[in-house]
Amino acid sequence: MNDQRRNAPPDSGSPAGTGSRPPRRRFSGRSWLITLVLVIIFDLLFYLPAMNTSNAGPQVTLSYSTFLAQVRANNIATAQIATDTATGNFRKPFHTANNTTNFTRYSTTLLPITDPTLVPLLEQQGVQITGQSTATPLWLTVLTLALQALPLLFLVGLFYFGARMARTQQQGVFGFGQSRAKVYTEERPNTTFADVAGVESAKAELQEEVDFLRDPGKYRRLGARIPKGVLLVGPPGTGKTLLARAVAGEARVPFFSISATEFVEMFVGVGASRVRDLFAKAKASSPSIVFVDEIDAIGARRGAGPLGGGNDEREQTLNQLLVSMDGFEPNEAVIVLAATNRPELLDPALLRPGRFDRQVVVDLPDRKGREAILRIHTRHIPLDPSLNLSAIAQSTPGMSGADLANLANEAALAAGRRGANTVTQADFDQALDRITLGAPGAALMNEEERRTVAYHEGGHALVALFLPGVDPVHRVTITPRGRSLGVTQFRPIDDRRNYRRTFLLDRMAVGLGGRSSEEVACEEITTGAQNDLQEVTRVARSMVTQLGMADELGPEYYGGSSDSALDGRRYAPWEPKEYSDETARRIDEAVHRLIEEAHQRARDIISAHRAALDAIATTLMREESLDGERLRSIVN
Repeated sequence: MNDQRRNAPPDSGSPAGTGSRPPRRRFSGRSWLITLVLVIIFDLLFYLPAMNTSNAGPQVTLSYSTFLAQVRANNIATAQIATDTATGNFRKPFHTANNTTNFTRYSTTLLPITDPTLVPLLEQQGVQITGQSTATPLWLTVLTLALQALPLLFLVGLFYFGARMARTQQQGVFGFGQSRAKVYTEERPNTTFADVAGVESAKAELQEEVDFLRDPGKYRRLGARIPKGVLLVGPPGTGKTLLARAVAGEARVPFFSISATEFVEMFVGVGASRVRDLFAKAKASSPSIVFVDEIDAIGARRGAGPLGGGNDEREQTLNQLLVSMDGFEPNEAVIVLAATNRPELLDPALLRPGRFDRQVVVDLPDRKGREAILRIHTRHIPLDPSLNLSAIAQSTPGMSGADLANLANEAALAAGRRGANTVTQADFDQALDRITLGAPGAALMNEEERRTVAYHEGGHALVALFLPGVDPVHRVTITPRGRSLGVTQFRPIDDRRNYRRTFLLDRMAVGLGGRSSEEVACEEITTGAQNDLQEVTRVARSMVTQLGMADELGPEYYGGSSDSALDGRRYAPWEPKEYSDETARRIDEAVHRLIEEAHQRARDIISAHRAALDAIATTLMREESLDGERLRSIVN
């Protein structure tokens, strides 16, 4: 299925998480420079007149009688008369008996009672008289008041910023309970079912949810109750999240998306508070969709764990989720979608009717689905006219939508590296090899090592050619790929969903073909069969413990609850084995017998066709890589 995330415009809705607040503006260096310039201008305007006055010469304070004496002695040149003071300049420098300083300016305090003879006396002596206003300029009055209010303004500002910091810290502590779900409005997401391929059955089931959200009255008139919760179950990369976005895009309703891990914090009760906040927002925006990704992070079975205990925070979050889903009124058009790839871990209370009523399986796509997915991912890639997407889909069994998206991208990168204008079949083949086998490494230079690897890979290929029940050999190479010194690549003709016992036995024999070839053709065995032995042992143990394919034990199941027959997962270490030590011994004996039988079959085939093995190894040492047709021609 298509699992590619499409680029979209910024959210038109406000995310409820911390990223929705605008960045706080800071006092920049430019602002500090402007403030400094204003202060300098103020200083110049305010203090420069006083500086100019003080620089005109030394000034002496005279008594009123001494001032009159200097006027009569014709030593006063100017007089600036104010209400209660008079200032001015001497005609000749003035000095006192006990001070030799030559004063050029004077100031005196006038009598409280107006002297009517002063002005005529000054005029008689030729003194230049000027008046001085006592009114203070408006700007100076405002400036004085501002300077006087500075301490009070400072205290008010200090109180304001302190309260703001306290409010911010309070939000940081108590804001844990707010939901961090991303909100997409009616314009988002713009993903629709046309962007989803390979899961037609899942799309058909979810179409009912879309119809309900578009026209809920159609179902209510018939007394039908639409499922409140839909659980999307499937392997990673199959497009469960994309399906949820497509449902919201088709229904054109608000879409609340959150990962289950975002509910849990170190503070107990935070997760439950976030669940309440999320569902309150969803109800306020109904009809709407709530999507919880990886719900097993909070929805795991209560009481499960290494010691049989639980986590208080996780269980409180789960309890609140159960209550919130049950709390929906029948007329509230809110649907909960959740995704998980481990449904066996979920709590039974979460899966009962009324909560997650329906489980939609989003499985790996078949060949037709893979071709449709490839067509979606190559819509914007210039393809060579000779490219056959159907053949690529046939050669990629078991790949998910995410794997196919990566395949298309790697093919485009391969075409770009060689400077081509279109992507060809060879680019896809190279990309498939890079994904499944790893990047090619340096060729083996040691001749003995090349010979050992050639016989090892030739053993795999030879056993597979004489066991027609297994997948056909596509290619054999002794060029290191990834962490392997050589690779024998198989390409299934079609998808397999059910495995016969003979197929598994043949698969084990092919896996031991490399070790058997080393035993027959080389002087001694090497470490190159480690991965083969792991795979063969895993298949044999699955046949015995999970598939009931051992004659010694019969059709009984001995695996753990989280086992999977062929995907390599093991049961959890705290899960007790449900069989006795005697049964465990019989299981080990049955596994050993199956492996030994497969080993002997591989040795017999290699010994009977030793000449063909030598021919394959010799050709591999010379050409380093052989395809399936060339291998069959050598053996024939």
